Amino acid sequence: MLQSSLPSPHLHCTNLYPIPSLPPLSPPSFSSSSLSSGLRRCRRLSFRLHEDIHFSINPKPKGLKVSCAVSEPLKVMISGAPASGKGTQCEMIVQKFGLVHISTGDLLRAEVSSGSEIGNKAKEYMRIGRLVPDEIVIMMVTARISQEDAKKKGWLLDGFPRTFAQAQSLEKLKIRPDVYIVLDVPDQILIDRCIGRRLDPVTGKIYHLNFFPPENEEIKARLVTRSDDTEEKVKSRLEIYKQNVEAILSTYSTIMNEVDGNHSKDEVFKAIDSLLSKVHEEKENRTKLEKSIRASERISNLASSSQDNWRGIPTRLNNIPHSREIRAYFYDDVLQATQRAVNDGRTRLKVEINIPELNPEMDVYRIGTLMELVRVLALSFADDGKHVKVCVQGSMGEGALAGMPLQLAGTRKILEFMDWGDYGAKGTFINIGSIGSKEVEEQDDLFILVAPQNAVGNCIIDDLKAMTDAAGDRPVILVNARLKDLPGSSGIMQTMGREKRLEYAASFESCYFFRLLYYAGTQYPIMGAIRMAYPYRYELYKRVDESFGKEKYIIVSTFSERPTVDEINDTFLGKPRSEVKKATGFWGFLSGIL
Repeated sequence: MLQSSLPSPHLHCTNLYPIPSLPPLSPPSFSSSSLSSGLRRCRRLSFRLHEDIHFSINPKPKGLKVSCAVSEPLKVMISGAPASGKGTQCEMIVQKFGLVHISTGDLLRAEVSSGSEIGNKAKEYMRIGRLVPDEIVIMMVTARISQEDAKKKGWLLDGFPRTFAQAQSLEKLKIRPDVYIVLDVPDQILIDRCIGRRLDPVTGKIYHLNFFPPENEEIKARLVTRSDDTEEKVKSRLEIYKQNVEAILSTYSTIMNEVDGNHSKDEVFKAIDSLLSKVHEEKENRTKLEKSIRASERISNLASSSQDNWRGIPTRLNNIPHSREIRAYFYDDVLQATQRAVNDGRTRLKVEINIPELNPEMDVYRIGTLMELVRVLALSFADDGKHVKVCVQGSMGEGALAGMPLQLAGTRKILEFMDWGDYGAKGTFINIGSIGSKEVEEQDDLFILVAPQNAVGNCIIDDLKAMTDAAGDRPVILVNARLKDLPGSSGIMQTMGREKRLEYAASFESCYFFRLLYYAGTQYPIMGAIRMAYPYRYELYKRVDESFGKEKYIIVSTFSERPTVDEINDTFLGKPRSEVKKATGFWGFLSGIL
């Protein structure tokens, strides 16, 4: 264990990425030995990462802003002449696709009824028999489209815009549909539909003498003809409708699709359904392509930054607490490697990082540092539009054997209390769960499992395997997992199924690995380090003391696979790799360190 006489906690870091200056940092207050008091105090921890994104741990969210880029839902405009069946098709579209139906008539009536400022203005124009000005109507439409349900579900704009000026106003506000549907019905059919319509003044129900006759003679006797359903007025309304369509055609010509409305409502909707499904699929594919391009560019930049311009390992890693720069370095290093692996289609990944604050075998282990690392990963993938499930194993066993590893005690509550941002990433794109198949939901895109590990008398492997089976080809990322077999409750090693458990544990591919190397049986001083960041090789570094108390890490060799203790010792001693020697003497490292 580290001695209490360690150097001053003031840390010196060299060879780091440039990081903006920050206000003084308070170290995280979470540790495995004082968790309950840490939860009560929950002191603030702040740091910065690339792109100047600010993260903080705080029980009251107030500082983190996350922009979650997701593929937008459908945006549809529909137009149709009187009696074209537009109202019926709108109902069927909303039912099938879940879009928010927006009708200017409904909006006007709602605003007037509510007595809002916009409603009162509109009411004044309507009272004197004048058309409500475009700016008022546009204001209502914009306000409705900007509401949360319309942004989340998508919208169906019914019969609007009607004029070129209205269409251009929407364009200036960047309100543009994915598709503009025009129901095409011959004029004479429309006229026949209109003049055959009848209104039941008692129920308000609309009937048609030929296509939808009343149920009985009593209803038929009380039906009336609406004042605007005469042939003359219908023809006039058709002319106005055609002028409106012609006026906005130039704005939406590239996305306009005519649908033959001279069929039954089910046949017409079948055509609309096919059209919208195709538009939605194309939009999804376009979004995926754009994401892929951005990801490729990001990977290229990250790879360049990670390898060509990588500036080396930070120093003074045995000084505790770690500085914000050191934490930011490792969070970013892990994030880049994990992103590259996920973008390459890897689905079973593990992150192994064993700096002092993340080494549970040291008394300086800080659970807050682990939680922050998990949060950085989760928020980054959420920012790419993925729904992330962060999972912590629950209590295992029953009765007197119930419990969980001390390293994980309280982690679920810490995750719940952490600041996940003002934009509500937690609960929408990030959810907290447990390890097990029941936690895998259809909307989940990626799973981050926090330090899954076996405990004496209990094995997490079965729950873990059930979860990965349920996840299918969706990425599952283990962060600092400890899956080696432990003794059963009787103190005897669990042998049944041990081979399969070890085989399963080994099926996860390392996307990031970092471990400090010490003299055998000690944790001080640091002799070197091993680092691997996907998709690159394992790099072996030797720590070298320089003048005036400075140090640096120099790379001495690389390996295609994780090097063994013998390979590390041989490299440090300058021996050829073909000479396999047993690790003994001065250079023998801590048994089982790898």
